[in-house]
Amino acid sequence: MRCGLGQFHKPSPEFLKFAKEYGATDILLNQNSDKDNHLLDHNDRWELKDLVSLRRNVESYGMKLSALENVPTKFYDHIMLGGPKRDEQIENMVYTIRNIARAGIPIFGYNWMPSQVWRTEPKYIRGNAEATAFDYNIAKDLPLTHDREYTEEEMWNNLEYWINIITPIAEEEGIRLGIHPCDPPVETLGGIPQLLRSFDAYKRLIEIYPSDSNGIEFCQGTFSEMNDDIYEMIKYFGERKKILYVHFRNVSGQVPKFHEEFVNTGYVDMHKAMKIYNDVGYDSFFIDDHVP
Repeated sequence: MRCGLGQFHKPSPEFLKFAKEYGATDILLNQNSDKDNHLLDHNDRWELKDLVSLRRNVESYGMKLSALENVPTKFYDHIMLGGPKRDEQIENMVYTIRNIARAGIPIFGYNWMPSQVWRTEPKYIRGNAEATAFDYNIAKDLPLTHDREYTEEEMWNNLEYWINIITPIAEEEGIRLGIHPCDPPVETLGGIPQLLRSFDAYKRLIEIYPSDSNGIEFCQGTFSEMNDDIYEMIKYFGERKKILYVHFRNVSGQVPKFHEEFVNTGYVDMHKAMKIYNDVGYDSFFIDDHVP
């Protein structure tokens, strides 16, 4: 198990110097959904030379660029929703993922949230720190985010179609892919089913195409928001070597209402969780994720 650092969008000298001082061995760079703060310049896909430059920059500080997380939603929204540009986007995503692998970056984490992460009004916790929060009773009646309501069945069909195409390509390129849980993990938001919201949903995901390249971006914070046992999920997916890396975050409460916490103040016993990762032989990295 290794110490990583993530949730940064640009590998600036200040960030990389801090990460090295912090003792990180692994770096994760995250694509911000903000159109003005992209990890890489782009149109519809990422180029090999730019990805190689990212990796070399991190390595120049004595650390490894172990994962990239997310691409702009516009790269693959038609894949998620079965839109008219699906085939074009699949071609571009295959191109991008091949380039990530060929640049020497071994993991790509992404999500299946066409309308991204949702939160309601923040909550103030220890020391008057502002923590993000969510209340489904407020959010469930908000307007549609897209052109119509989508069904659970069609969203699963779209995901299965994608997984069956991309996983053998990932195997060929030697890269591992992992999907972040839907955050918040509720049934539906804005007319879009939140597919990856439960233990059972993730069991279904990894069985679509059983492969080391079809894994999980294990955001422990979001898994802890589910109405399932967090320790059992760590054990189950850890034993099966499906956890590619961990967002080590704590929360108070589970859906339909929760808020984020400091790592030592939420409902999850983080020492117990860490021990389970160790016991199942987890051998990748943790990032401390966003906090209040």
